[in-house]
Order: sequence, then C-alpha cells, then structure tokens
Amino acid sequence: MPQTTLTPPGQQQADPATGSSLGGGLKQRHLSMIALGGVIGAGLFVGSGAGIAAAGPSIVLAYAASGVLVMFVMRMLGEMSAANPASGSFSVHAERAIGPWAGFTAGWMFWTLLCVGVAIEAIGAAHIVQGWLPGTPSWLWVLVFMAFFCGSNLAAVKNFGEFEFWFAALKIGAIALFLGLGVLAILGVLPGSDAPGTAHLLGDGGFLPTGVSGLLVGLLASVVAYGGLETVTIAAAESEDPVRGVAKAVRTTMWRIAVVYVGSMLVIVTLVPWDDEAVTELGPYAATLDRLGVPGGGQIMNVVILIALLSAMNANIYGSSRMAYSLVARGQGPKALGTVTRGVPRRAVLASSGFGFVTVLLSYWYPDTLFAWLLNMVGGVILVVWGFIAVSQFVLRRRLEREAPEKLVVRMWGFPYLTWVALAGVVGVLGLMAWDADTRVQVLFTGGLTAALAVTGYVRQRTAGRRAAA
Repeated sequence: MPQTTLTPPGQQQADPATGSSLGGGLKQRHLSMIALGGVIGAGLFVGSGAGIAAAGPSIVLAYAASGVLVMFVMRMLGEMSAANPASGSFSVHAERAIGPWAGFTAGWMFWTLLCVGVAIEAIGAAHIVQGWLPGTPSWLWVLVFMAFFCGSNLAAVKNFGEFEFWFAALKIGAIALFLGLGVLAILGVLPGSDAPGTAHLLGDGGFLPTGVSGLLVGLLASVVAYGGLETVTIAAAESEDPVRGVAKAVRTTMWRIAVVYVGSMLVIVTLVPWDDEAVTELGPYAATLDRLGVPGGGQIMNVVILIALLSAMNANIYGSSRMAYSLVARGQGPKALGTVTRGVPRRAVLASSGFGFVTVLLSYWYPDTLFAWLLNMVGGVILVVWGFIAVSQFVLRRRLEREAPEKLVVRMWGFPYLTWVALAGVVGVLGLMAWDADTRVQVLFTGGLTAALAVTGYVRQRTAGRRAAA
C-alpha cells in the first residue's frame, strides 16, 4: 500500500501547505455543492428552534446581523484562499500574517470545533432514527454513523465529494421547496391557508418579546448555525482549479445567507407563533409544515434533517482531518498524523473521528443532555477563529498589494474599513456573551482553550527559533 510522509516543515512553508501528496479528486461541481449545502446541518435545522424560542420573531434580526458578519468573514477568507490555496486555509494565512503561534492556535481551535461538530451531528441524527425505531438505543446509531463516515473518509477524497454533492443537492432542494410553500402561505394563495399578515411577527408579545437577552441567545444560535462554512476553502486545495473554485464559492455566499438562513427564519416566525411548543419539540421546519397541513410534513422534514446532519458530519470529518494534516505538515502537530495513503491522510481522519467515537459512550451515559451541551460549547470558538481571519486578512492584504497584486482575484469590500467592522463585530458578540450569565460559561471555555493553545504555540515557536539559531 503506497504511503508518503510529509516534507520537512521548512519546505512545506515554501509551498504554502497545500499538501501536495493529497488526492486532489474534487471537481468544481463538488466545490459548488460543498459551498451551497455543506454548512446546512444541526445548527440551522435543530439549533434554530431554541433560538426562536429565546428570541421570538427577532431571530430574523439575529440571523441577519450574524449573516452580515459571516459574509465579511467569508469574503476576507476568500481573498486569502484565492491568492494562496492551502489545505490549512485560515490557519496557514494566520501563520503567514501573525506568526506560527497564531496558525497553531487558529488551526487546532477549528479542529476542535469540527470534531465536536462531528459528535453533534451524529447525536442529532441518532435521535431522529431512534424516534422511528424507539426500541433501539441512541448510542448504537451514533456508532453506526461514525463507523460509516469514518470509513468513507478513509477511502479516496472523491467519495467525500460525491457524498457531499448528493447530500447538499437534496438539502438545497428541500429548503427551496420549503421556502416556496412558505411564501405561498404568507401570500394566502396556498390552498387551505390564510395570509397571516403580521399577526405572529408583532402580535404575540411584539417583535422583541423576550428583550435584548433573548436576542443575544438567538444571536449565538445563529453564529453556531453559520460555523463550518469555512470548510469550502479547505476543500478548494484538493480541487481541479483551487483559485477559480474558491472565488466562485465565496461570491455566492451573500445570496445563500439571505435566502437559506434569513429567509427560512422569516417564513417560520411569520407562519408559526414563536412560543408554540412544536417549534422546539418537532423543530421549526417540521412545525411549520404541520401548521400548513402538509401531509406527513413532520416526517418528511425529519428525513431532510437526517440527510442534513449526515452531510454536515461527513464535511466535518473531512475538514478536521485536512486541517490536522496541514498543521502536522507545518511541524505543528504529531508527525504520526502526517502519513498519506492513496491520497488520504488516514491517520488524521482516524484522529479527527476520535471524539465522535467517544460520544458513543457519552450518549450512553447522558442521552438527554449531551446534544444541547455540545451545541452550546462551540459558539465562542468559531468567533475566535473569525477574529484570526480578520487580523490575517488585514496584514496579508497590505503585503499582497505591495508584492503580488495580480493574486487579488477576490477582494474584500471596503478594505480596510469593513475588515475593522468585522473584527469589531466579533469582539462585540464575545463581549455580549461574557455579559450574559447564560452564555458566560461558553466564553470561559473559549478563553481557556484559546489561552492554552496560544501559550503552547508560542512556546513551540520560541523553541523552534532557538533550535534554528543553534
């Protein structure tokens, strides 16, 4: 079985950690679907129910505000990734812009985020199947899903691309159908439905029924829903045309956010009372279809949600393994994870799936509380990663303008002003989380993880510097 090991870290730096021995089997259609549907998972379909219950109709404002922020982040990331495609994406950019410690911190934080995401998606999918087969334990389905997708990612990268292509196509088709039915119902032209007007938007306690604190919880839920969109820039490094692929993916981010996320939330809170128990018990999408009288709407939506969760799980295993591989390739992780077999970093795939397998036991011990705890854990982590992206883009944009302006295929809007706006937005949301007692524990977790990784990365950087000087 042919294997390759990593090039020395110094050489890898010269060839910006693209992982030259990776498979490179992703086509443009794969990248397009990863960009369109790869992020639609538990955060949107499941986590949005808690956001609506907390924020009421103002959840639309929360998704719109965080949507603007993520548009800026993706534009900045697209600018850097189109100029220098790399399997480590923003971790590589942070290393170039700020230093090895920053690349180490951003990369391993995102790896942690995606590994937790794998577990979240597996648990969410298991709960759905358990609802259909109530005699089976949740942990068994977590094990089945983990084994299947770990195995598929151990094979050729084209397997990931094909799975994600069809998963994403089904998700996007379902979302489009949901939005179409919702708009018809809002207009009052759907058979058996009456136009609700603003009765649910303004009549059930007003647009902001739970005040600013509820809006904050909704804002956090929306941030979690957007997390993972960055995976498309990781996948671009293994595509046929990385520059064109990432540029096209980033340029479609704006309408994806407006239609899929903000549009969905607007349809749901217009058609269903925000405090309807079905929003959290069935999920907001299933509750809406049931209210519209769609036959079997709830079960149809459960099938779609299951596909979405498995798709996001697949994407998270892929993204985390490539991030780990890139970090090891740059001398920032255990060398044992750097072996590539038939174009796939199989040891990195196994390591990245490890926490998902651990949740098999956690699902056995804490079947009712584990999902919510893990979902709440990751919101602050993605904000710190976005902060690293903003700082890196600010530094690298100046450098590219001086040294290689022809590489600026994608440009951040309104630079440097909107870069500062994005960075201020990240800091502002983290500040609001620290201020609110319900979300403060997440900030403490995120701060502790960031500090631990930053110190470790800095010590490694200083140690490597002393060795090089000697």
